Amino acid sequence: MTPPSIPEEPPKKDLVGALLKACTLLDHFGADQPTWTLNDLTAASGMNKTTVHRLMATLIHAGWVDRTGDGSYRVTVRLFEIGSSALADMDIRSAAQTHMASLAAEFGDTAFLMVPAAEGAVCIDKIDGTASLVVAGINIGTVLPYHAAAGPVVILAHSQSLRDKWIRDDLPEYTGRTLHTPEALAAHLDEVREVGYSVSDSDFLDDVAAVAAPILDASGRILGSISVGGRAEHFTGAALQTKIARVVAAAARISTVLQAAG
Repeated sequence: MTPPSIPEEPPKKDLVGALLKACTLLDHFGADQPTWTLNDLTAASGMNKTTVHRLMATLIHAGWVDRTGDGSYRVTVRLFEIGSSALADMDIRSAAQTHMASLAAEFGDTAFLMVPAAEGAVCIDKIDGTASLVVAGINIGTVLPYHAAAGPVVILAHSQSLRDKWIRDDLPEYTGRTLHTPEALAAHLDEVREVGYSVSDSDFLDDVAAVAAPILDASGRILGSISVGGRAEHFTGAALQTKIARVVAAAARISTVLQAAG
């Protein structure tokens, strides 16, 4: 299976600026905030009020946006119908590809998609960024142990059945930082589940760090994990916090898409 490449930037002469701005406005609508006032949308988008008003008027004319009784904007069923066509054959790999490409492009790291299996977390897709560290032995089809590396750990943290099987006394140490005792691993998994993401630092491969977040179905069952991994020195401070935020947001969006498709 050949991993998808990061989409190439189209020539600027092929882009329609007004359309890109309209799409940016539509991106603000979601389940958490389904309606927007003109003033709020102007503030959130950073565009001037006149531009927002004209773009939204155009979207209303096109039938993609409607007005509520108090004059706020909301998207119409037409957008849902268009989105539903994309969900028809959606699987976790299809749902994750765009987000993986975006993470790899933004950070230059390698983005990974993993799913649970009995013997470990299976890497089913990966996309290399521009400055990716070549991680030996982690490729599409590789099965990783659940107690090391961010992607497998976040899966283990969200599966009681896997925890019951995996937390035991004979777990191998891959580096000096591998959590291998039942007490230490269980405490770490509890923390990962509580915060909603996992950070690893040289616990599976020396000098390699990663951030992962869970992909969940509507009942909270773990479907997989999305992660970025690279050189440990690039996963500290503000850079680490930005990666955590982006990976968590990507996992949430993938989960939402798969829940809608299911």
